[in-house]
Amino acid sequence: MFGSLSKRFQDYLVERRSRRTRLVTKDGRCNIEFGNIKYSNHFAFLADFWTTFVEIRWRFVLFLFIAAFTLSWFIFGLLWYWIARSNGDLTWQNPESDHTPCVDNVVGLTTAFLYSLETQTTIGYGGRAITPLCPGAVALIIIQSLLGAIINCFMCGVILSKISLPKKRAKTITFSDMAVISPKNGSLCLSIRVANLRKTLMIGSQIYGKLLRTTNTQDGETIIMDQVNIDFMMDAGKDNLFFVCPLTLYHVIDKSSPFFEMAVDTLHRQEFELVVFLDGTAESTSSACQVRTSFIPQEIMWGYNFLPIISRSKEGKYRVDFSNFSKAVPVATAHCAYCFHNIKGNHHHSKDGHDNQGFEVIDINDPPNVTKM
Repeated sequence: MFGSLSKRFQDYLVERRSRRTRLVTKDGRCNIEFGNIKYSNHFAFLADFWTTFVEIRWRFVLFLFIAAFTLSWFIFGLLWYWIARSNGDLTWQNPESDHTPCVDNVVGLTTAFLYSLETQTTIGYGGRAITPLCPGAVALIIIQSLLGAIINCFMCGVILSKISLPKKRAKTITFSDMAVISPKNGSLCLSIRVANLRKTLMIGSQIYGKLLRTTNTQDGETIIMDQVNIDFMMDAGKDNLFFVCPLTLYHVIDKSSPFFEMAVDTLHRQEFELVVFLDGTAESTSSACQVRTSFIPQEIMWGYNFLPIISRSKEGKYRVDFSNFSKAVPVATAHCAYCFHNIKGNHHHSKDGHDNQGFEVIDINDPPNVTKM
């Protein structure tokens, strides 16, 4: 029991350590902090108040939603109370029996607040109503109606914008937990998997990567978070992916690749972060979104290949088995990219295939090849 708890605690510490060292977390959030920003620059966030409201957390949006309506009701309630007091309508002012009030049945602060709420929300219970004898009251009801409409439009727009943010669509795009390095089509490749969990497509999908690492220049300058482009492709190309099923994307490790100088025994001692981006447009909403994830050296498996996950049933339907989405099996692979390209006999390709356990064999009766005139 204590051994199991100790192992869980160690795994938790390792996970926290890996989170701290990432610039981009596995779910796409950027782990960066801005410091020493000039105080005057904070007003830029207020100038772009719409983006600020859309990007703040839901708890603050709900707080501002409640506060905006409640405060406006209360402030206008005080104004209606002031108008009633100026006209002598309040109970403690003992109005005469033939006195005509500015607002019927507004005789105190509570009734003034209720009338303000009824006016701004257009409820209109019928117990309180304005009379045409007070020009100030007529002007106030016009102002409150206009301001209430503005608050309604603004807050509803913020909530609808937050609900329809494209980053919510990105939650249904998932990457494999690990990346693998193995031979593919005569080249040594780094491969990752990506899947669209919805049946609606991502139009114009493009995928690319950035390798982030600390480098030292010849002038002695240390560049933190130096970025190197990493190109990913598939057999059909790298642009306009047909994202109807999970795809395996790969990066060819050639002499121009930053992975060329790495080997199986030195990979996990490297310090870098591979950030992968997928850009596309949601078919259902036509909104552009970007999905991000990252891989550190401990999440790259040298000499492994992904298990197959797509099969076809006897009924002709295609089936995706997500239980094998991130699973990999070892394959014969050269222990370094230099050996793979330059030393004869190190092009270790696995000649043994891997069975797809969910695949069902179907019989296809080929029609005779007959040409009729």
